[in-house]
Amino acid sequence: MSTTISRLYSLEHCTYICQYHLVWCTKYRGKVLANVYIKQELKRIFKTIAKWKGLSIISWHVGDEHIHLYVIIPPKYSVVYTIQMLKGKSSNWLKKKCPNKLFPGALWSRGYFASTVGINEFQIRNYIANQNTRRPEMPKLPLPA
Repeated sequence: MSTTISRLYSLEHCTYICQYHLVWCTKYRGKVLANVYIKQELKRIFKTIAKWKGLSIISWHVGDEHIHLYVIIPPKYSVVYTIQMLKGKSSNWLKKKCPNKLFPGALWSRGYFASTVGINEFQIRNYIANQNTRRPEMPKLPLPA
């Protein structure tokens, strides 16, 4: 099964598809995300942040003590900035929304995992093989005698 995304995104001066798999855990791997309401609220918060920052969330998993996101990040944002935004805002908003269900202090651990998700190898080979067929024939200039 192919998981490639065929859509290209664009900003004013660039076309991109910067796909990342991001994972991070709760502080001390505590199972504080086990509550169904907290999981729903986290998804709502992630959707809000994604819309606000122009991210595209392709898929996600909210486990009891960790988050998996498959996300497309515009090149104007670094991965570090995106993680800081997602972790920082979600922690702050979630603690305001559910103060009784979360312990005081940091919600997320300090670290994270980030991996790029590449384009399908077959697509790249096909693209390279067909480079000559995509270009129109340019007229040849006569050489001076």
